[in-house]
Amino acid sequence: MKYFLTGATGFLGNVMARQLLAQGHEIHCMVRNPDKARELESLGAKIFKGDVTHKESMRAAMQGTDGVFHVAGWYKIGVRDRRSHGEKINIHGTRHVLELMQELGIRKGVYTSTLAINSHTRGQLVDENYRFTGKHLSEYDRTKAAAHDIAQEFIDKGLPLVVVMPGVIYGPGDTSQLGGAIINYLKRKLPMVPTHVMYAWGYVDDIAAGHLLAMEKGKVGETYHLNGEPYELIEVFRLAEKITGIPAPKAVSPKLMGAMSKLVGPFDRLMPASYTSESLRVMAGVTYIGDNSKAKGELGFNPRPLREGLEQTLRYEINRLGLK
Repeated sequence: MKYFLTGATGFLGNVMARQLLAQGHEIHCMVRNPDKARELESLGAKIFKGDVTHKESMRAAMQGTDGVFHVAGWYKIGVRDRRSHGEKINIHGTRHVLELMQELGIRKGVYTSTLAINSHTRGQLVDENYRFTGKHLSEYDRTKAAAHDIAQEFIDKGLPLVVVMPGVIYGPGDTSQLGGAIINYLKRKLPMVPTHVMYAWGYVDDIAAGHLLAMEKGKVGETYHLNGEPYELIEVFRLAEKITGIPAPKAVSPKLMGAMSKLVGPFDRLMPASYTSESLRVMAGVTYIGDNSKAKGELGFNPRPLREGLEQTLRYEINRLGLK
């Protein structure tokens, strides 16, 4: 098959590209900076320069493909400027990709949403029928929720689209804030972590494979949670301590984060991203978790246990950083 892929130089998209190539598919990777895709090009990917914020820049790359994977997105927690890239990339970029898919008559697409559109589930393991209607905790949550609604609008108009919703994606080489926290832990520079913060953890290779299953087996118009085990953040670092012997960060009350988020609000523009009111707010005992039973049953999605994936991640980073 021939597929169009956005986000191929990102953490998840890069793994997806490699899996697609390994299965013998032809892929058209639309990237903003072709220099970052040279390795994928050497593996056989066809690289096109373009940007989801500019619809026409994607037309040549998408033309004639059998399917579309729209993975590219803006992700950052702790933004100080509300005129963020989230609006342009997550919202308008998604509309551009889906409009073009419709215009070109592409037979099937998979759109990457996120469990974060459900915001704080208050400990409830929600399924795909859950709908959050309150105020989102972060600009990322808000813009991805708006993009999810756009995807549903296109589905309602007949676009042959499948939506997947990963939880937290982790694994070797992660450059996100979560990946940074893991590296700081390994360097013994992560002093504390709040309790009751819970994510649904998915190893990057498994989430990538889930996307390919969604293209192959997913029912058009359906949504699937692609996530692994729900785990409290502090428990993940305690598990990391058992694997590495490096002491876990000190556990602190989420109430402390909530109180701090209110105190620093007036000074957000002066604060580092990790200490803005938004960053502290999403660490105040929130749960971003979902039930993956539907993806397991209909797609054959089979994520590995957290301990297995975490050990692979930690060993990789220890070797990369030259730590003992």
